[in-house]
Amino acid sequence: MLLRVPNAGPTLLVALMLAACSDGDSSRITARNSQSASASASRSSGGAHEMGHDSQFHWGPAPPIFPPGAQFAVVQGDPSVPGALFTVRLRFPNGYVLPPHTHPTDENVTVLRGTFLIGIGENFSNDALVAFKDDGFVSAPAHMAHFATMRGETEVQVHAIGPFQLTYIHPEDDPTR
Repeated sequence: MLLRVPNAGPTLLVALMLAACSDGDSSRITARNSQSASASASRSSGGAHEMGHDSQFHWGPAPPIFPPGAQFAVVQGDPSVPGALFTVRLRFPNGYVLPPHTHPTDENVTVLRGTFLIGIGENFSNDALVAFKDDGFVSAPAHMAHFATMRGETEVQVHAIGPFQLTYIHPEDDPTR
């Protein structure tokens, strides 16, 4: 697994390198933890330029594929359309857990507030978690098993190519069953 970690401290680099070396997969994960908490409110959609503010998004319960308690808002596009660009935001309460899962496309996650802890692998492990705070960025390739939990109320923005789907590694973790 190729690992690229721009602007990361030595602890983060070591943790991600250990996770990356745990199998012979040729996947890649990139990560960035920034000390700055600035965020831009502008977004680009192809040739058009869109401006938005959090109060303009329609927040509601996350789709049923997420464990109960998460909130969800579409920022751009339609996450259900295959091959289409989308951006969504998710809000999670303190202690929220996303069990091990995969996505069919690359996933790009920016932490807007709180602490997003993510680990790589098919089984949840507190020892594998790496913390990303405000303005942190994680990019995970399609089909890479990963899991997450939240410290404090946490909000993330996910940017990807549709469809936005979660496939749980362990069927008993799927809240739709």
